[in-house]
Amino acid sequence: MTRITRRNSRARASSTSDGDKPVNPNPRTSIPVGGGRGFSWILNITLMILLPSVLLLFLIGLYMKNNLVNPVRESIKPRVVTPFPAPKLMDLPMFQGEHKESLYWGTYRPHVYFGIRARTPQSLLVGLMWIGVKDGRYFMRHVCQDSDELTTYGWTHHNGRDYGRQVLVDKKLTLTTSFLKLKEKESGYGGDWAVRIEAQSEALNEEMKEIVHLFFYVADEGGTLDLGKGTSDIPNHHILASGSRDDLGSWQLHLESKDEFEFHYAGFKTPHIHNLSDLVQMNLGTQARKIGRLQLSDTSDYGPNILVFQISAMISFKADIAFVSKSRGSTSRTEERIRSLTGDSLTGRLEQKQRQFYDKFQRCFDMSDELDSEAITVGKASLGNLLGGIGYFYGQSKISLPPSSSFVPEDNYISYWPAELYTAVPSRPFFPRGFLWDEGFHQLLIWRWDVNITLDIIGHWLDLMNADGWIPREQILGAEALSKVPSEFVLQHPTNGNPPTLFLAIQDLVCGIKKNKFTASEISDISIFLRRSFVRLDAWFKWFNTTQSGKDVSTYFWHGRDNVTTRELNPKSLSSGLDDYPRASHPSEDERHVDLRCWMRLAADCMSSISEFLEDSQTGKEYNLTAKLLSDFELLNQMHFDYTNGAYFDYGNHTEKVRLSWRMVEAAGGYPTRELVREVLEEPVLRLVPHIGYVSLFPFMGRLIPPDSWILEKQIDLISNKSFLWTNFGLRSLAKSSSIYMQRNTEHDAPYWRGPIWMNMNYLILSALNYYSTVDGPYSDNAKIIYTDLRNNLIRNVVKNYKQTGYLWEQYDQKKGNGKGARLFTGWTSLIVLIMAETYDC
Repeated sequence: MTRITRRNSRARASSTSDGDKPVNPNPRTSIPVGGGRGFSWILNITLMILLPSVLLLFLIGLYMKNNLVNPVRESIKPRVVTPFPAPKLMDLPMFQGEHKESLYWGTYRPHVYFGIRARTPQSLLVGLMWIGVKDGRYFMRHVCQDSDELTTYGWTHHNGRDYGRQVLVDKKLTLTTSFLKLKEKESGYGGDWAVRIEAQSEALNEEMKEIVHLFFYVADEGGTLDLGKGTSDIPNHHILASGSRDDLGSWQLHLESKDEFEFHYAGFKTPHIHNLSDLVQMNLGTQARKIGRLQLSDTSDYGPNILVFQISAMISFKADIAFVSKSRGSTSRTEERIRSLTGDSLTGRLEQKQRQFYDKFQRCFDMSDELDSEAITVGKASLGNLLGGIGYFYGQSKISLPPSSSFVPEDNYISYWPAELYTAVPSRPFFPRGFLWDEGFHQLLIWRWDVNITLDIIGHWLDLMNADGWIPREQILGAEALSKVPSEFVLQHPTNGNPPTLFLAIQDLVCGIKKNKFTASEISDISIFLRRSFVRLDAWFKWFNTTQSGKDVSTYFWHGRDNVTTRELNPKSLSSGLDDYPRASHPSEDERHVDLRCWMRLAADCMSSISEFLEDSQTGKEYNLTAKLLSDFELLNQMHFDYTNGAYFDYGNHTEKVRLSWRMVEAAGGYPTRELVREVLEEPVLRLVPHIGYVSLFPFMGRLIPPDSWILEKQIDLISNKSFLWTNFGLRSLAKSSSIYMQRNTEHDAPYWRGPIWMNMNYLILSALNYYSTVDGPYSDNAKIIYTDLRNNLIRNVVKNYKQTGYLWEQYDQKKGNGKGARLFTGWTSLIVLIMAETYDC
């Protein structure tokens, strides 16, 4: 606007000036009297000399501005994309050497049905595709997605390091994929590995046998590949591909099968590896039109970075694929290594790993005899899927800039620094990437299995912290991860937090040391980790304590709610993790969120424990005072307790009289359209927000209620009352008495945290019930009864659903107990293992 105003002013001034001058009707006669031709000639010569000089000086100035001045200005990036100024956790010696190499290769591509990669930014990628049939049409199976309608799939066993077994059922076809790593003396960095692929069918006789088309591929994110020579000196072996990398040395990929099969291949050169499914389907389509068969073209682009190998065989079929690194040594020794990774040798190794998995599972979780074999099977699959879903990602998050920022990028975002993340994921088909608040729950299970994996994962997350102490809540790193996310959810907002659940796991680690739960080596690693991570955890706490604080002392509210929406029944609080759980109807800075207050109490208490462990008395004293303030029962009740309902509530600018109504609104182009629009029927007032649900129980979950308080009895009553939260399948997220119970938030947003049963919250509630059943108090017996019934209901329902559907689910229906939302949700739903084991505290 300023530029337009100035331009118009200049135009008006110029017109006025020109109007004061006489207009010469014949410009060519306007020659100064007495000037003569000599003056004109001198002027022209002068201009000819000066203009190039002026132009040269202008270009030099422009060059200096762009190349000398601007880089200085560009180097001063906003703090939001500046890494936290402290040594990185992943640079600790404990994460180098043998530890780092032992985790180099893995099934770290959770978004595909089967995939292997290394923990390095530019890796060899390996994966499996196959052709499935749906409604009489052929479809390529590669990326995990519900539209493929697989009967079931997932890891039945996985140890998080060097072994896994997965079963995938696609109509009549059953595929089993097994993964094994082996480190030999001659191996290159990270060792060798093998994959066994088995195909079975429901066909009952030879005449009904079907052909399976498998596509095994290898891709190099940073180089080219060499097509193998095919035949090998080893019987039944084929050399598929070879290459060389700085980290691995030379390597070879071998195929071994005693079954008959037809073999074809195709090589591609493309920077878009995440579009591989499309490339293969285009190649197959071209061949089908040419020769009428589903087979690859047996051709390759020059210098390919992707090689795809088609194996077509009659079912039943079994093939072993062996990867050997540093393969330029003795030929006989290389052949011996290949034999150890295939055939009977591989069978023996896989069986041994499976027995070790069973033994360790029993040692870690000590399941009671009351659980039947079906429940134990579900427990093993839950753990296996969580560990098998761990991924490695590398890339840059896209950060939304606040309106006050003076940095003006070309797009509507600024990129975070290039970073890596090693993390478990909530769901392979729906959420195959890192989520901050999910990860704390994941680690409650993983640290009990392998504490070094937990330290590695938490270290990666904390290294993503920026200079302000903020960590992006959702990590969308790399093209493969980005391809699975709708554009409206890509940008991360630096004003918004996410529940700091990593403190749940860290608190357990500190507690575990005090109770001698770890070996001497593990205690040393945890101690070193805590000492280096403390400065980052301190900054993280302070970021919450300053950016999410409320108007009153010791009050907090989740930032990021939309206070101008005309579409949402109740504006979502995505940063809370509870999305559409009802808060104050009119978002404002007057809000007080009881769940965030409890998260801050947990964080302060954890920081106090770490300080005590590290013998930092001054910092520990400060955090201890903060924890005590946030634990103050009278202050908590003053801020959040409703004596009429006997429940804890949020506080804010609220009215219950809000609804969604159909209205005719003007759409683009002036055409009318019918939409659901938010309608407010009365003015909101500052008050407690009367919705009983998970948020109401946070003080109970945090054990902030004294065991002898009548308020504890009220919480147990709310939990056990079928008119509020109790169901035969677990505790519902929102009471039936709520005006927003099972209400849609918009025309397109079905209820999410407004009734369905969620495992992470049920786990925390069970943990609190277990605690109150063991401490002295008048309500311990009742707490024990409710604890036992709730635990049995959760186990029974999860096992029943797994048996019926083959999946663990994101949430469960509060009426019938059926799985809902994302399936193969083996993130925090895997907490069912700890519920089975009755493991809640360190």
